[in-house]
Amino acid sequence: MKFYVLTLFPEMIETALNTSIIGRAIDNGLIEIEAINIRDYTLDKHKKVDDYPYGGGAGMVMQAQPVYDAYMSIVDRVGERLPCIYLTPQGKTFNQQIARDLSKLDEVVLLCGHYEGIDERVLEEIVTDNISIGDFVVTGGELPAMMMIDAISRLVPGVLHNDDSTVQESFSNNLLEYPQYTRPEEWNGKKVPAILLSGDHAKVDEWRYEQSVARTRANRPDLLAE
Repeated sequence: MKFYVLTLFPEMIETALNTSIIGRAIDNGLIEIEAINIRDYTLDKHKKVDDYPYGGGAGMVMQAQPVYDAYMSIVDRVGERLPCIYLTPQGKTFNQQIARDLSKLDEVVLLCGHYEGIDERVLEEIVTDNISIGDFVVTGGELPAMMMIDAISRLVPGVLHNDDSTVQESFSNNLLEYPQYTRPEEWNGKKVPAILLSGDHAKVDEWRYEQSVARTRANRPDLLAE
């Protein structure tokens, strides 16, 4: 799977996603991430990509032309328009199901805004989906894009050593994950639940399911309602 990230700060994307599981997936050719600097496509000799908003107001707005040309540079290379996701608080909230759906794509474009946003006209022209990572505002779309890439990449076959891991994680069946334990058997006066030492896999599965339901009811009852 290949991610194209349209950004004013490509070094953020390239540095952060070159480590750990995602870095290994890149090295193994399972995913590819290309950060494209929108500033490279401005026609302004000073590399300016923003201007004052019509109608007044605080801040600056990213101009349509550099964003459009950056996106079309991808289209020219691949020979078709790719799905383009704009990271914005106005989008639908990203979740595990969306990650699962996007992991089935071969290529996707993630558009990172900055300042007070992007000229609406280019969004109407190239964006296919608006996605938010939550009901809060961050400085730009780079962090949301990296979070999405991480969540999606883990679902690409082969990225995790054990593909079954994604089946048992939080949100995989609208439940939060059960508690986990490792050695030593007793730590700081606290013991591992006896059922996990029993060797009875059926009872262990039942206990884990009950724990998942209990945790979800306590922490995210909205998931149970769904």
